[in-house]
Amino acid sequence: MNTPLRRVSLVVMGLIVLLLGQATWVQVVKADEYKANQYNQRVLLDEYSHQRGQISANGEVLAGSVPTNDKLKYLRQYTNGPMYAPITGYYSQIYGSNGIERAEDSILNGSDDKLFVRRISDVITGRAPAGGNVALTIDPKVQQAAYDAMTSKGYTGSVVAIRPQTGEILAMVSTPSYDPNPLASHDGAAQKAAWNALNPNSPDSPLIDRAISNTYPPGSTFKLVSTAAALDAGMVTPDTPVTAAPRITLPDGTTTLENYNGEACGSGATVPLSVAFAKSCNGPFAQLADQLGGDKLKAMATALGMENPSQTIPMPVAESDVGDLSDASALAQSGIGQRDVRMTPLQNAMITATIANGGVPVSPHLVSEIQGSDLSVVDTTSPDRGSRAFSSSTASTLTQLMIGSENGGTGSTSSGKIPGVQLASKTGTAEQGPTPKTSPPHTWYDVFGPVPDPQVAVSVIVEKGGNRGDDATGSSVAGPIGRAVVAAALQQGGR
Repeated sequence: MNTPLRRVSLVVMGLIVLLLGQATWVQVVKADEYKANQYNQRVLLDEYSHQRGQISANGEVLAGSVPTNDKLKYLRQYTNGPMYAPITGYYSQIYGSNGIERAEDSILNGSDDKLFVRRISDVITGRAPAGGNVALTIDPKVQQAAYDAMTSKGYTGSVVAIRPQTGEILAMVSTPSYDPNPLASHDGAAQKAAWNALNPNSPDSPLIDRAISNTYPPGSTFKLVSTAAALDAGMVTPDTPVTAAPRITLPDGTTTLENYNGEACGSGATVPLSVAFAKSCNGPFAQLADQLGGDKLKAMATALGMENPSQTIPMPVAESDVGDLSDASALAQSGIGQRDVRMTPLQNAMITATIANGGVPVSPHLVSEIQGSDLSVVDTTSPDRGSRAFSSSTASTLTQLMIGSENGGTGSTSSGKIPGVQLASKTGTAEQGPTPKTSPPHTWYDVFGPVPDPQVAVSVIVEKGGNRGDDATGSSVAGPIGRAVVAAALQQGGR
């Protein structure tokens, strides 16, 4: 063979090797990734050929599939779509899926290994293949109460309710919401119109699950973390005297930090810590964080679930972050939940639930059971208890401080008291935006009850003052919502 032919042969052989390598890479190495890709329409079309499993809560079907006469043999339908959309997500031929539809896709489409025995049984018996079912921890009554409380006022924000002892998420509301039914339509034009109407690229899009995908400055609700760290370190007790001054100078020597409306915390130079907590004065907790130091504050925040980039419920949860604590002034401002501190509503509910559970965090979860298509139980979720975040005595003291806030402090002005039920709460009014002094604040309300046997922990955020603008406070805006949700969870009647 002459030299030119030899060179051509080598080039051809090289190309064949490259083609074989590419085929191997696509069909073997990347096969699972491509199959799981939400934009893989061939997989979606294949999945439409058999019935997708249902998503349910307490026996109520939230998402199911019904037969059709067109080429896509089943149509996805959502009951009370907007109320549950942040949880169920959507399942669309064009736009893929999100929420539980995406996180539990392998169960719902029947391909998960947990359903292997069922698939074999279908082959043997000749039954039509069908996906498995996902049963959620959501309590429809609690979800309804949270959704109604937010939407009746036209609020933007979120509500999360957790059972403290188990981590079961009883409600997870994000408003404004959307109806996933048009996105599941078999009419491509209808899907596109619905998608464009949701402004998917906007930070205000209803497609954003504000409970787990957005982080916010927690404001004074973060004082729960600062106080827990100081109590657990033995630095303070409820009777420890703290400054009552209406404002303090931060360690940088120039920046001042004032209490809400510039009010003094008491008539004297000092007040007990319990009074400062009930009135949510800023100066004492900024100084407390400075005395604690960044390492101890961050360690407590981490023990309570913050700084975790890989949390899932099973949908991924945005990381809650303490931020930069490199200088004393930043640390002081962070101690009251401002500066760079950012938290999801789910994280805030986790902190409240940990206090209610005596200092032991339990991982929150949405899935109660995995079921076969015949509703037989395939798998159940057991509580995942973490390491103790703080002592039971610290939890008890925090509870008493929160009772003081609820009964005679910032939480006491809220409407919707539940007769005969003792609640423990902490309010938050968080500065936000590029001009925080002139922008309506985010308002928070964290609550659990009843004390001494807590059955539910709730965190509420209403963005940008709700309907009260600059005058908004956590107590006036978020408080009544939190109490309504607790009342529903306890099947009590709020007033």
